[in-house]
Amino acid sequence: MASTKEFRDFVLDQLSGLDNITCKSMMGEFLLYYQGVLFGGIYDDRVLIKITNSNEKYSLSLAIPYEKGKPMYIVEDIDDADYLVALVRDTCVDLKK
Repeated sequence: MASTKEFRDFVLDQLSGLDNITCKSMMGEFLLYYQGVLFGGIYDDRVLIKITNSNEKYSLSLAIPYEKGKPMYIVEDIDDADYLVALVRDTCVDLKK
């Protein structure tokens, strides 16, 4: 099942507190970048982010983005924009190294 553009737009709106968020369409899903760093994506209308040491403190559940994909963290609370922005910033701390 592909993700909807409406869900993508909602997620991007929630992330509007971050400078330089970009999104690329990939096989019916969407890859998410912060300042050029790939940190996660939208898969089946779910927000998943890469697992890093800097985001372990959020105690998120694991999910598989697609068949045979590597586990990622699923973000359940996407309605809280401040939480989502902080989570993305923390996730990218390790990814920028």
